[in-house]
Amino acid sequence: MSISTGNGWAQLRQQTRSLEAQTDTLFHTYSRFASTPNLPPTPTEEETKTESQIQELLEKRETLISQLTRLLDSESLLTASALKQNNLTRHRETLLEHRHTLTRLRSSISTSRQKANLLSSVRSDINAYRNSNPETAEADYMLDERARIDRSHGVADSVLSQAYAVNEQFGVQREMLGNVQRRIVGAAGKVPGINGLIGRIGAKKRRDGIILGGFIAFCMLMFLYFM
Repeated sequence: MSISTGNGWAQLRQQTRSLEAQTDTLFHTYSRFASTPNLPPTPTEEETKTESQIQELLEKRETLISQLTRLLDSESLLTASALKQNNLTRHRETLLEHRHTLTRLRSSISTSRQKANLLSSVRSDINAYRNSNPETAEADYMLDERARIDRSHGVADSVLSQAYAVNEQFGVQREMLGNVQRRIVGAAGKVPGINGLIGRIGAKKRRDGIILGGFIAFCMLMFLYFM
């Protein structure tokens, strides 16, 4: 009796865990309908089928949990283990959690569908009104175009303002650099011998430039000669 009871418990638990895994998979599919941007006005065949499958799995799991409960109650206090009690409690909690998840997802999908239908209805009313009043539709179009042009002008004004600000900063920096240069030249003029040193440095640079230019010219002539 104890062996057959143990086998029955193991089989029922295995079936329960399998149905729990199937429920999780279907919840993953069902949750996508809740996050769909534009739901159709009525549930699709896939949505209805998925919800029906989840509901069917929940009912099967409830039946299995009832069988597990009766099986555990039929055991004596000596053979009934705390582990079995914990497993049964866990299956009950998971079933309750999945029922709440189904209710939450069903409500979320319903709310999203109502919003989509309301938005579609408002758009249809606006289009119908514009079709029946072409002058009003044209005026709305002109207003929309004017708003877009105003936004474009605002962007252009912002870019020009930034360009003017940058140009002004460049002018200030040039003036500062000019002042620094004049101060350096003035300070150099007051130091004895500094002008002569600067002149010698300039003459050396000119001499080096002449030498480098002559060398480059010589190389070019040799290149043309051997060609």
